This record gives sequence, structure tokens and C-alpha cells, in this order.
Amino acid sequence: MPSSPDRPDLPADPACGLLDALQHQVAVFARRAEQTRLGGVGQARNSMDRAAYLLLNRLDLEGPMGVKALAAGMGIDSSTVTRQVAPLVDTGLVKRTSHPEDGRAVVLALSPRGLARLEDVRSSRRELMAQVTEGWSEDERESFTALLTRFNVSLSERMAAAGAESTEHPQAS
Repeated sequence: MPSSPDRPDLPADPACGLLDALQHQVAVFARRAEQTRLGGVGQARNSMDRAAYLLLNRLDLEGPMGVKALAAGMGIDSSTVTRQVAPLVDTGLVKRTSHPEDGRAVVLALSPRGLARLEDVRSSRRELMAQVTEGWSEDERESFTALLTRFNVSLSERMAAAGAESTEHPQAS
């Protein structure tokens, strides 16, 4: 499909509609995010993958927790969290400790080294966001953040509902 001469990122057909334009922009965003990994700038650029960043960030914001709670909060499978957290434990960014109330249960916690590393990456990514939105007003940044958050929440809720629906109505093989 030919592209618009003034907007090469949009299809040329003016009748494509707002939802077609939205899905196209989401696809372009996903590609750009993957290409750059939105890793940041400076020394910490692309120094932490998305999974590690999200895990460390959640542990920082919500405190120590078990694998099941971490998985539920992130909307992913416990086995995925276990696999993703293993290298973080091996490199000393996350520590495994005993649950304070049940010594048999394991809790994952952000280590001091993990917090320092997370702060470096956050700072780098914050700088990238400042550069990318340099010409934006504070209101535009706030609006975009609010809308993107709302969009992500809607996607998350849809995925959760689809997951619940598939467990309630398994398809026959």
C-alpha cells in the first residue's frame, strides 16, 4: 500500500479510519520500541532487557514478594518469572530470602546492587524520554502518559479476560 507523501508512516487511503490509523501507529511503535529497545542514552543504553527492567521495577515499587505474586502482578506465568529472575539472582540484582512469616516460602527482593543498577537504567531511560519529547509541553507529556497508561491497562484487562475465558471454556481438540 502506498504511503502518504507528508506522513510516510500512515497509509495513503484517507478513508482508512481512525481505528486503522491507531492500529498502524501501535504497530509502528512496537517496531520502533523493539528496534531501539527504548533502552535509554549514555552508558546504561540498552544495558537491561525489558523483562529484567519490569521485574526489578515491580520489586522496587511493591517490595519483596513470592514468584506467584510477582507473576500475577505482571500478568505472566510463574514459570516465566522463575526463568527470568534466575539470571538476576545469579548476577546479584535480586536476592532470595525466606518469607518472614513462613520460613519455608521464598521471597524475591531487590538487592542494593539491583537498586543501584535499576536507578542507572531509569536515569538513562528518563533522559531518552526527555529527548524524544523535547518539543512537547508538560501537558502533552502528561496527556500522552495518561492515554498510554489507559491503553496498556485496557490491553492488560482484555488479556486477563481472554485468559479467564479460555480456562472456563477450553476448546475441544
